[in-house]
Amino acid sequence: MAELNANWNYPNNMMVGKGRISELAEVCKGLGMSSPLLVTDPGLASLPMVRQAISACKQAGLACEAFSHIQANPTGQNVIDGVFAYQAGGHDGVIAFGGGSALDAAKAVALMVGQDCPLWDFEDVGNNWMRVKEAGIAAIVAVPTTAGTGSEVGRASVITDTENKVKKIIFHPKMLPHTVILDPELTVGLPAHITAATGMDALSHSLEALCSPFYHPMAQGIAIEGIRLVKEYLPRAVANGQDLEARTQMLVASSMGATAFQKGLGAMHAIAHTLGALYGAHHGLLNAILMPYVLKANRREIEERIERLSSYLGLEDPSFDGFLVWVLTMREELGIPHDLSVIDIDEAQAILVGEMSALDPSAGGNPIAFSAEQYSQLFVNAVKGAL
Repeated sequence: MAELNANWNYPNNMMVGKGRISELAEVCKGLGMSSPLLVTDPGLASLPMVRQAISACKQAGLACEAFSHIQANPTGQNVIDGVFAYQAGGHDGVIAFGGGSALDAAKAVALMVGQDCPLWDFEDVGNNWMRVKEAGIAAIVAVPTTAGTGSEVGRASVITDTENKVKKIIFHPKMLPHTVILDPELTVGLPAHITAATGMDALSHSLEALCSPFYHPMAQGIAIEGIRLVKEYLPRAVANGQDLEARTQMLVASSMGATAFQKGLGAMHAIAHTLGALYGAHHGLLNAILMPYVLKANRREIEERIERLSSYLGLEDPSFDGFLVWVLTMREELGIPHDLSVIDIDEAQAILVGEMSALDPSAGGNPIAFSAEQYSQLFVNAVKGAL
């Protein structure tokens, strides 16, 4: 297949292809930046890709510096620290560089640099977003280095409120990055197990969007093709991290999943958000483990659309059961655990998990309105591996 290289402008300006990171400084200048703050995570901060990006920006005349004090599940304090670094350095724009944690933190920093109210005032509840001083939001260029969250095409950030041990969604339409650079060369060094977990996160986004009961045919169409890309290319990307076609297609699938979930998410994310806040576990891995349990629990409402999806994917058995077998088989091939106990999560907080999951915003998009007790049972099933 010919090398993938393209530009499009939905939902934002997307620059796709090998070596496109070389255009980062030009993009920043085009947005009027002279001193961008590159927000990344500690694991990437010392790697050549970040050093080279900063060096290229400096060579182009940009006073670019890095901020990397971010946890795997970014916290409100991480955002406060990033705002301080932005203001202390006299920065005028944000480069969001890394996986979902870095991108979410970066977008929240870009929002907060021009606000007077505290971060939690902008939680995605009611019309809270209207409190934002739009003129104060910094311009954002997003450079994902994993193919999972799709945060680069999102208008929100998931930030952990450590005081209350809950993940909160911070939202404003102008948190959507102006430009996204999808360069597969930035993902080739990603370990196989992280490639698998983040890729399954991309799948969970498209799958829950497809199953959401809300009416959004455009998002539904994007979700179906996003799932196909994961089916075709995630196993390849895990098997051979140097496969640039697979890496490119997974970056695209990730962006598609996050575009599709404007239609809604569901119980996978409701529980994963809760477990991420309580246990600090990897978000993509949680969704990957929870996936078959939630699918089975939703069966009576989603069976028909899963059958249509199965036919589109070309599965040998284009039924709900055939699709479930495909999910389970692929998880096993990718090294995804079958139950939560493997990642040291037990039943001790089952009641709390149920209560928190039922209240999570993602629960509103689930095909069935599960009660707190039903969420608790779903969680226990996933701990025990009782499918």
